[in-house]
Amino acid sequence: MMVAVEREYKAGRKHYLDNIRWGTVLVVLVYHVFYLYNTVGVPFPIAQDAGLRTFDIFPYIVYPWFMVILFLIAGISARYALQKRTNREFLKDKVTKLLVPSTLGLFVYHWISGFINLKLGGVLDAIPSFIRYPVFVISGIGPLWFIQMLFLFSVLLVLIRRVDKEDKIWTFCRKINIVVILLLVFLIYGAAQILNLPVLTTYRFGIYGTAYLIGYFVFSHDEAQNSIEKIRIPMLIVAIILSVAYIIRYFGVSYSSEECLTSFLTNCYLWAAVLAILGCGKAWFNRTSPFASYMTKSSFGFYVVHYLIVQLSCYSVYQYGSFPKALNYFLALSIELPCTVLVYELLRRIPVIRYLVLGIKIKPQILS
Repeated sequence: MMVAVEREYKAGRKHYLDNIRWGTVLVVLVYHVFYLYNTVGVPFPIAQDAGLRTFDIFPYIVYPWFMVILFLIAGISARYALQKRTNREFLKDKVTKLLVPSTLGLFVYHWISGFINLKLGGVLDAIPSFIRYPVFVISGIGPLWFIQMLFLFSVLLVLIRRVDKEDKIWTFCRKINIVVILLLVFLIYGAAQILNLPVLTTYRFGIYGTAYLIGYFVFSHDEAQNSIEKIRIPMLIVAIILSVAYIIRYFGVSYSSEECLTSFLTNCYLWAAVLAILGCGKAWFNRTSPFASYMTKSSFGFYVVHYLIVQLSCYSVYQYGSFPKALNYFLALSIELPCTVLVYELLRRIPVIRYLVLGIKIKPQILS
């Protein structure tokens, strides 16, 4: 295994992008515990008195940037994938890996999460029995919004490529220097103001679509990645300073509110954090190991299955335990993280289910 890992590294695979991706997915898994125990009005917590205000600092720190960086890295990865595949092959792969789990998977696995949402929300009894299952399905989307949007952006990207057949946009973006990369904060800020759904606030098409396309057209260039690496320390310092200013300014305000997410301070902080993470990742984490290789292959599956598990973990600890509130977070995490791995490993071994829930399509072996 180590020999294979070494060969892959020498072949030029950018392991730091893989490591940032799965590391960010782990942050998402941890975040959802803090989210379900939040006390600052972000809907929908397990209970209003389930958490501690001090512990809300963690979601304030990560919420502005963690999904932006996932979309940006997805854009970079799309560029690399399309260097080896046709548009048709790329979309076919996205249908299997993204569209199927985020649609058909709702009917198989995520409807249970929808049931829990409605049960905790106290509205289950108000729903007629004959339409409960479809309502459970719709209510179970949860974090799958990310996968749904990623599929839409993949389709949009293919349409752009069909118009720009000579790849002029990507070639032009090779000229972008570090000054322009820093100034992209204004593009990010502008994108944060538009195409935000009013009720389903996680569907922020403007900023997430912009991050995806910036990843594809700008950060897929080695020159851009090298430039970010050179300023990693200043950007890390700026990100830390801005995070403190952001928390001081908005702590107590719902971190998912329009007031917070569309502010210039928030978007300056998120862009500094994104650049700092990319730069530090390239400098310090461009390596792999058996554990990192496993996480690279499995983190998408962890993301898909984890939310039902974190719901059950947080609810069980709060409802059936009588622990100090601070301990609830750590107990919920100690249940969620290993159970997420176990459920993923179980589901990926079940024929049909692994395709519908995880987008894993086993290729038939050709007998010689």
